[in-house]
Amino acid sequence: MVSRMAFARLAPAFQRASTSAASRRVFPSIRTYATAESEHSMTVREALNMAMEEEMIRDEKVFILGEEVARYNGAYKVTKGLMDKFGEKRVVDTPITEMGFAGIAVGAALQGLRPICEFMTFNFAMQAIDQIVNSAGKTYYMSGGNVPCPVVFRGPNGAAAGVAAQHSQDYAAWYGSIPGLKVISPWSAEDCKGLLKAAIRDPNPIVFLENEMMYGVSFPMSQEAMSDNFLLPIGKAKVEREGSDVTIVAHSKMVTHSMEAADILSKEGIKAEVINLRSIRPLDIDTIKKSVKKTNRQVFDVRLRYFAYGSFRLLIVEGGFPAFGVGSEICAQIVESEAFDYLDAPVERVTGADVPTPYATNLENLSFPDTPLIVKVAKRALYRTN
Repeated sequence: MVSRMAFARLAPAFQRASTSAASRRVFPSIRTYATAESEHSMTVREALNMAMEEEMIRDEKVFILGEEVARYNGAYKVTKGLMDKFGEKRVVDTPITEMGFAGIAVGAALQGLRPICEFMTFNFAMQAIDQIVNSAGKTYYMSGGNVPCPVVFRGPNGAAAGVAAQHSQDYAAWYGSIPGLKVISPWSAEDCKGLLKAAIRDPNPIVFLENEMMYGVSFPMSQEAMSDNFLLPIGKAKVEREGSDVTIVAHSKMVTHSMEAADILSKEGIKAEVINLRSIRPLDIDTIKKSVKKTNRQVFDVRLRYFAYGSFRLLIVEGGFPAFGVGSEICAQIVESEAFDYLDAPVERVTGADVPTPYATNLENLSFPDTPLIVKVAKRALYRTN
């Protein structure tokens, strides 16, 4: 418990360090999405904060609970200022007991409130897995649709930088396999605002998987996205970049690598289509199949880690563990559908290493695919390289 408390206090420092030195080293163009031509720009952190504030103003049944969310403004400052605006009855600091406060959130949702339950990291949510999967995920169905459970579980998911094996797991596939849960994995500021607002209003339990490395990244915001009524549909992917040669499917931080890879490929005359998955469950397989048929080279699902697929070429690039991932599921659904007829080659997967994430920086960097690797595999899918 002492180490957990220390982590809570030190997390912002880790975050600042990771978004400066590590981000510049590994993702040199990660902060280039907001442009001078954008009417508005906003960080992912600010977008999440705005979404919660707007929904708390709109609906007095919405409240936030979790470790350090109130007086400390959140371990990553996502809830900054909300206690001052709404008071301690609606922004609630909890003890260090994920099982306990997740259970409180589920109970409150079953009684008609709309709690937002923040986990300092989804690695700690392992302590609350029964509350999320059984109590939240199954009650709506087991009650014959009479008892909804409108709770949002949110927080950072997946690998960050220098936080080692026990704080680096990606839980998209874990929660994505559970009927009754909806699982969201946003990338941009617009994703975060529109999808979090939609999640708070949804009658189902939502697992909202953020990424620590993205919190400080700025993105352009459209005038529509700045509106109080801006919502994005859950279960619908977005084509971030049109292309005709190869399809790259990604979610969360991996969209960054995919966009960078597409830029590099374009210089060699390769037009890559980049799909931002946004939602893990429900999965928008139709958008992927449509792209596969168009490019005839299905490609990547770079999930919070990476996956690649190719239509005529199906490559799975994933930063998560090799076995039983989101990319594996997308691959299976493609193979079981009419899109299989458009594949030109066997499916190839590029994944994170099949080991617990190392703490040593040099080993950690070798554990996950990066932009150059996505470029290499895309070119190999097109028979442009060995």
